Amino acid sequence: MDQSFTHQFDMSQQFSIRKSVTYLSLLAVGAAGSLVGTQLLPPEAQRPQPSIAQIPPAPAGNSTSFIATAVDRTGPAVVRIDSSRTVQRQGSRFNGPSLRQFPGDAAPPGSRVERGTGSGFIIKADGLVLTNAHVVNGADTVTVTLKDGRDFTGKVLGEDELTDVAVVKIQANNLPTVSVGNSEQLRPGEWAIAIGNPLGLDNTVTAGIISGTGRSGADVGVPDKRVNFIQTDAAINPGNSGGPLLNQQGQVIGMNTAIIGGAQGLGFAIPINRAQEIANQLITDGRVEHPYLGIQMATLTPTIRESLSQDSSVQVQAEQGVVIVGVARNSPAARAGLRPGDVIQQINGRPVNSADDVQQVVDDSKIGGNLPLAVNRSGQNVNLSVQPGEFPAQAG
Repeated sequence: MDQSFTHQFDMSQQFSIRKSVTYLSLLAVGAAGSLVGTQLLPPEAQRPQPSIAQIPPAPAGNSTSFIATAVDRTGPAVVRIDSSRTVQRQGSRFNGPSLRQFPGDAAPPGSRVERGTGSGFIIKADGLVLTNAHVVNGADTVTVTLKDGRDFTGKVLGEDELTDVAVVKIQANNLPTVSVGNSEQLRPGEWAIAIGNPLGLDNTVTAGIISGTGRSGADVGVPDKRVNFIQTDAAINPGNSGGPLLNQQGQVIGMNTAIIGGAQGLGFAIPINRAQEIANQLITDGRVEHPYLGIQMATLTPTIRESLSQDSSVQVQAEQGVVIVGVARNSPAARAGLRPGDVIQQINGRPVNSADDVQQVVDDSKIGGNLPLAVNRSGQNVNLSVQPGEFPAQAG
């Protein structure tokens, strides 16, 4: 469990998940089907079967032409992002994803140039583009190509790996922009339209529905991501990364980012409200500060309670709440006196029933501020106060 502290603190821990999560990151041109960023969880657990809502009827008095109308409205603001990076050789291996090296690419001795592609969308007419952090991570050069064929050199203003959001700036004016919707109002069963550049096929449109909302990083299989994802069955593939997910009015409600490998109809997008919040911080400061407690936690269930009871050093008396199963050394939680086996009942005066509840309060807190907690410790109520710190850079 110690080895997971670096990446998973403050994220809910699921004990019965098996997923291969693929972030739709850089795809080597000519290497169709080669995905990167795959994470495998323990093979002995079972894959959950999320319910998929039924396809809703088309808007009254209309046919599926509403999809074409939505695409006409937003499509010109969707871009292709090509990036390249120099990968250094360590011993006999290269770091990073396996992307193709191209003839004529100049690279220093002991290194090679890798290139890939993704998607993005213009949020400001003066050249601000939103995309996934993993599309531009480590890139030496970024090229942004508009639907009309114009291309520009892009500058990465900032990227945040914990939410997988990045902002790229190009030198241009009077560009087409997307219309932004409200991802807080989404309901399963609503239409969903994805636009992007999958497998090098520019301006590809697919449609489906919103299959679910509020899928935590732990639900999806990436507990180190501070995002509650939108689930959709609109077909998304490598190269769609960073492209928009639209509602039936053509408004952006999410940014496509991941799929579960080996499954069909299980795609995930970052809600646009969350993406905009992160983007605004990146534009202003070039970075994002994430409050951090330094705990590994889980929603308390009878199964988890029984499992923890087998550890003689942990005594859980509470019947519900959020149980702390690990505390990082020298973390804010450790300094505040939190211990494994403590069951959080309230945080900042708010009753909590799930690990997601705790995570949301922590995300909304201020670094260095006081965050009161009410915990049940071996049947006794204990009140503590913790000062959230900044999420360690190496944990991103």
